[in-house]
Amino acid sequence: MDPRTRTPGTPDREAAEFVRFCRDRRRVGWPELYDEMCVVATHRLFRGYGYAELGELGIGFSLFGTTRLAATVAAVIADEPQAVRRGGLTARRGVAVVSAVDEGTPVTVQ
Repeated sequence: MDPRTRTPGTPDREAAEFVRFCRDRRRVGWPELYDEMCVVATHRLFRGYGYAELGELGIGFSLFGTTRLAATVAAVIADEPQAVRRGGLTARRGVAVVSAVDEGTPVTVQ
């Protein structure tokens, strides 16, 4: 995404996707999510991106970048639908798995 067309204060699209990728791998809050993000970056699990490539997206792991990273994570999580934040909806590769409230059995919606 061209930074000139992005609304100030909103994370880059790829940066937001990185946060969601890490959160989908391990549903934890901050600072545990930071640890997961470091693992993903170290092993280049998100699109082959390491620390340098993620840094170009505004994802910084240094002491000086953690405040901005925490704000990015908070913004991405705030944009998630309420059902996703509660854990009632898990999206994977275009398929949503919703836990049915009455029967307690998973229902797959494509």
